[in-house]
Amino acid sequence: MRYTVQDLLRTDIKNLVPYSSARNEYDGDAKVFLDANENWQNFVGKHNYHRYPDPLQRSLKEKIGKVFGFSSEQLVIGNGSDEIIDLLFRIFCTPYKDKTLILSPTYGAYKVFADINAVSVSSCQLKDDFMIDFHKLETICHLINTGSPETGMHKLLFICSPNNPSGTVIPLSDIAKIAGHFEGITVVDEAYHDYSKEVSAVTLMNEFPKLVVLRTMSKAWGLAGVRIGMAVAQREVVDAMNKVKYPYNLSIVAQESAMEALDHVDRVRAEVAKTLAEREKLAQQLTRFSFVEEIIPSQANFLLVRVRDADGFYYFLRDMGIIIRNRSTLQGCYGCVRVTIGSPEENESFLDACRQWEAVS
Repeated sequence: MRYTVQDLLRTDIKNLVPYSSARNEYDGDAKVFLDANENWQNFVGKHNYHRYPDPLQRSLKEKIGKVFGFSSEQLVIGNGSDEIIDLLFRIFCTPYKDKTLILSPTYGAYKVFADINAVSVSSCQLKDDFMIDFHKLETICHLINTGSPETGMHKLLFICSPNNPSGTVIPLSDIAKIAGHFEGITVVDEAYHDYSKEVSAVTLMNEFPKLVVLRTMSKAWGLAGVRIGMAVAQREVVDAMNKVKYPYNLSIVAQESAMEALDHVDRVRAEVAKTLAEREKLAQQLTRFSFVEEIIPSQANFLLVRVRDADGFYYFLRDMGIIIRNRSTLQGCYGCVRVTIGSPEENESFLDACRQWEAVS
């Protein structure tokens, strides 16, 4: 490929001298810390909340590396994956000049962060089965390849796999094909990978140095309220992201919570297996209702379901205190609602409401 990571980075980011915090300059053990203007008193329990956290989350990265099989040097930890996505726009895309490409329908935050960073968005519609339409993509890629880092170009391409809202997986061969031709940064968002049987795109990173893979602990690991997202990338991308991110972007509370969760790998995997069993059970039960027109095969912890009168169904459930996502306004998702797999009791409450809707609709 013609452009390297260094070619694609914004010039002002390459030349940026990052802020150096007290904990960047000294991260060892000492008896007396008088360097960071902290309060010497700790008012909350036994934790060292009066001290600033490790800005590079070294212990957490080491533990994540062991559990997930990643190199800690290839990790950036963010305040949720959303921070990571925003960082990618900030380090690669010059406002009002560069562009990004998304495969629709997909996670809505990609466009939101593009808009926040004044980056225009090109969209390539997925096929009816939510797979990539390479004919359309190649047409757009012709436009992509006409730009340059100097004049402006498509710098980022986002692939969500398993995809949100469909739950479908993009084959690794398709990801490799895109990463091998796209001249910008290919970002594979694997937020739901723990629920998938497919091989991770991380396995492609040695072959494609401009590939970035996103993961999160918000889903299978049950830490949505803690906010732990991560990027796996080559060292040049990691260094650039660390230059731009907030100095203390992950609190001591968040780091300790993630460390504790990583001690329970077997439990997490067992709960994932239960969720997958509930997903298949729920999908099978939904086929019995006449208002259900299609259930999209999912490798995530949710189902995208095409129903008759999606709006009416959504509001009926809402009035019963059951909240799902109405996705029917998204192109390619007409008539669809997205249902998260809950506990067996929650799923049964949902099915009971479906029975009532079947009787009145």
